[in-house]
Amino acid sequence: MMTTSQSIELLNELVKSSRENEWIEFKLNFHSEEEIGQRISALSNGACIHNQRFGYLVFGIEDESHIIKGTTFSARRHKKGNEELENWLANRLNPRIDFSIYEFEYDEKRHITMFVIPAAKTQPVEFLHISYIRVGSITRKLSEFPEKQAKIWKKETTPFEKEIAKDDLVAADISKYLSTETYFDLMRIPYPSTQQGVIDKFLEEKLIVKSKGYAITKLGALLFAKDLKEFDSIARKAIRVIVYKGKNKVYTEREQIGVNGYAIGFEGLVDWINSQLPANEEIGKVLRTESRMYPEIAIRELVANSLIHQDLTEKGFPMVEIFDDRIEISNPGTPLVTPERFIDAYISRNEKFADIMRRMGFCEEKGSGMDKVIFYNELYQLPPINIIVAEKRTRITIYSYKKLNDLDKREKIRACYQHACLKYVSNEKMTNQSLRDRFKIENQNAAIASRIIRDALAEEAIKEDDPESKSRKYASYIPFWA
Repeated sequence: MMTTSQSIELLNELVKSSRENEWIEFKLNFHSEEEIGQRISALSNGACIHNQRFGYLVFGIEDESHIIKGTTFSARRHKKGNEELENWLANRLNPRIDFSIYEFEYDEKRHITMFVIPAAKTQPVEFLHISYIRVGSITRKLSEFPEKQAKIWKKETTPFEKEIAKDDLVAADISKYLSTETYFDLMRIPYPSTQQGVIDKFLEEKLIVKSKGYAITKLGALLFAKDLKEFDSIARKAIRVIVYKGKNKVYTEREQIGVNGYAIGFEGLVDWINSQLPANEEIGKVLRTESRMYPEIAIRELVANSLIHQDLTEKGFPMVEIFDDRIEISNPGTPLVTPERFIDAYISRNEKFADIMRRMGFCEEKGSGMDKVIFYNELYQLPPINIIVAEKRTRITIYSYKKLNDLDKREKIRACYQHACLKYVSNEKMTNQSLRDRFKIENQNAAIASRIIRDALAEEAIKEDDPESKSRKYASYIPFWA
């Protein structure tokens, strides 16, 4: 679920588009329930055709000027007969899609109602047994445009991991192009005594498939390629590490581009990244046994996540950028869960890829990685991590040490939220005392922590665990989604 501030941010991005398109439609006010059902069908189908994850139907926007005027229409309160509108619409869509309705106040005078509609997956979405599409600013029956209809039916494509990276191979070529020894070493199982034993295991793992001879899948090449440049279709997926001088990208000091598959090069990659990081100074009360400014275990987990959760179908490559005051770790694609839920939710678009990486020990089990990142980030008394999704990339930034007084209001709220999340997934609750411990605030300065908590409550980043309790001294708090 999006917060109000996230909904406003999304709306501001949508109205920037030069005109409505096949997956975005603006309306000022409500006309009919049937019109909404047709628009949901059309926008879902249009999003699918144009490779968008969602379509958007927004009430409260002047459709030609894109001026945000607000609307009197409330989809959540509206009923069709005695049935709630949301349920009425869902029952008449085929296949049923999990659209969401967001209602929020853009400001004191402007109310907005927004439908966020998932793209059609394997077949066109119908409303009352008819599928629709937007053409220009007009909603038409999809059957009138067979070429568009065909694009949706053809969307059932082979997952990237199963696509072929190199074909027409003999058994001996598998060990020529892939480091088979690495697989068995990392899985901690004996290397087979025969070539066929290696082939059988790689077939079982879907790293290769049987075709005219043998073929290496993109999964096999991404993980175990001796040289990624031997595979034209994935050569551009090699991870890059860039070290800059200063706090911007003006001067590049050095750059490394991965040569091997991820499984072969991962340990060396993480070691090289850590070797480029500055040593820390003793900060506050925490005694450190490590000499790095950043927790190495957090860097390792974030790098692994950038590889595992990237959208392999998008152009671009995973990247680690090191500045004097921060590290930015990014990957192609937008996440399948909202960034605010990274700590407790786990969905991987590359499940087989993720499964092998976990079994080889490169990352944590499902859902237990980001909590470790935040735990060590707090232990090192670093500012909160920041997650930005923009231009079809997901970027996570971890910052070098700052004093509490040097954090701005947004950073304090983000730190408070992340601390509440960490406590919640650890089956605990955030309190004023635990937040003071996180920031190393002296007990006599408890009012500082109280102020941060008040700001986080006002921003709806957290909420009271027991709203009925009158005690401020013993109050506890949980994330907004809990």
